[in-house]
Amino acid sequence: MSDSSTTAPGSLPVRTLSLAGKKGLIIGIANEHSIAYGVARHVHAYGADLAITYLNEKSDKYVRPLAEEVGASIYLPCDVREEGELEAVFEKIASEWGELDFVIHSIAFAKREDLHGRVTDCSRDGFALAMDVSCFSFIRCAKLAEPLMKKGGCLVTLSYYGGRKVVEHYNVMGPVKAALESVTKYLAHELGPQGIRVLTLSPGPLRTRAASGIDRFDELLDAAASKAPTHQLADIDDVGSFAAYLVSDLAKSVTGTTLFIDGGAHIIG
Repeated sequence: MSDSSTTAPGSLPVRTLSLAGKKGLIIGIANEHSIAYGVARHVHAYGADLAITYLNEKSDKYVRPLAEEVGASIYLPCDVREEGELEAVFEKIASEWGELDFVIHSIAFAKREDLHGRVTDCSRDGFALAMDVSCFSFIRCAKLAEPLMKKGGCLVTLSYYGGRKVVEHYNVMGPVKAALESVTKYLAHELGPQGIRVLTLSPGPLRTRAASGIDRFDELLDAAASKAPTHQLADIDDVGSFAAYLVSDLAKSVTGTTLFIDGGAHIIG
């Protein structure tokens, strides 16, 4: 169980969020500003045992201290562009744990020239690469996680409002994130009978390393904060706390949808 409960006379059970006994994989921590790190902190605080990946040798020095901080019992390299690395992560989980309860997929990539140029001018190879890393890798995670989620589980990926509406300078990542949100629905439909839930989280703009590659990103931040009903942007802890709830049994009926964590900015045209 991922929640504990007590019952007061004449009232409903009081259910407390707990991830004790849950085992989760988090892909996408680059540094302490990463959304994936915010999630890792919160699911760890609620008791989850974690497997953490890092992109390559260069990123290891930034990610390793964070993995140690959250007590990760599995720590491996994972560049989804490299043959066999993603599979090796799941093989390690299978041999060490034998099961898996949740996956957080927080990776995206596009070539700089494609990210800064018009979608009209995007190269064929560039579009394929962006789709492979940012979208198809989530499908691969689902396929590899399915046999390990013997008691059900939860797969979570990250999107952005630019996948639904045109956002200036988001460019090629808009169509890619639209595809990712659609994939979420189809995976939820296919894996639901096994008790596996699939969700997309859509925060507003956050100052992450990946976001820094977007042209005129400061303007995007200011515009989002200005139009949000709360006049505030979310941060990685906002995403992390919500993700902890979603991967718990308290959210066992939530699947196949995109959930916004953006101060309500998405409701404004």
